[in-house]
Amino acid sequence: MAKSLKESQSRGAEESLPLSRKPVTPPPFEFERDTLTFANELVWEYRVDPLSGQVKPRRNERPPEYTHRCFVMARSVRQFFCHARFDPDQPVATEETYRSLIRAVVRRSPRVPSADNARVVVPGYDSLRTLSHAQSTLLKAECGPPWQSYFVWSHWRMVFPIRRRHQQRLADRLRQALRTRPPPIVHLFRFPRITINHALVLFGATESEREVQFDAYDPNIPAHPVKLRYDRVTRTFSFPPTHYWGGGPVSVTEAYSGWPY
Repeated sequence: MAKSLKESQSRGAEESLPLSRKPVTPPPFEFERDTLTFANELVWEYRVDPLSGQVKPRRNERPPEYTHRCFVMARSVRQFFCHARFDPDQPVATEETYRSLIRAVVRRSPRVPSADNARVVVPGYDSLRTLSHAQSTLLKAECGPPWQSYFVWSHWRMVFPIRRRHQQRLADRLRQALRTRPPPIVHLFRFPRITINHALVLFGATESEREVQFDAYDPNIPAHPVKLRYDRVTRTFSFPPTHYWGGGPVSVTEAYSGWPY
């Protein structure tokens, strides 16, 4: 390592170090280390009819405080994965120090990882998971406002038909990305009747002759991973039932990847 952690820290939280343009082999993504502990809260409460699978929404009685940020959270998870290094051996810092460090991370591109010696050093914690447990208020305030979940340039792709051939190519691309790139972020949607419009971070896959089951971090469900399934025969994706979705086929594209596949 070109510089020690303490030397990197002494440069100051606000300093933007150059990004490496050389290929960076990402370490394995681990759910219990690389995700956020808090949830993207829902404006509506969704009740799924167990017989029909239909979802009946109603406004939450308790107004949520942190909403419409699934893409913000997915992007932030990848930004910390690509640009931060945690050093639990250093003492816990001040609130303003962490505010500056979080801003330094989320200013950087979610597409191009930093070189190891150019990462933002986060003292006092061993992972994003522990940082978000202790500093959730700061992370919620600094990772991004709700409008950033809607003004993602790749979203335009959803208005055009998503063919099965497109989904087959995307599934192959995502399988390859899990081996060679930072964890891909995918956009799940139904259009024109938008019954789901959501972001997941993929970090693993289990394959069989019939299907590929992608392991995913869901900003709405921070407690455990979820599955996104791809059926090789029908060449379609499906997302199982959750507390906000009745389950079923979805169209999928990739976000923050350059071209919106």
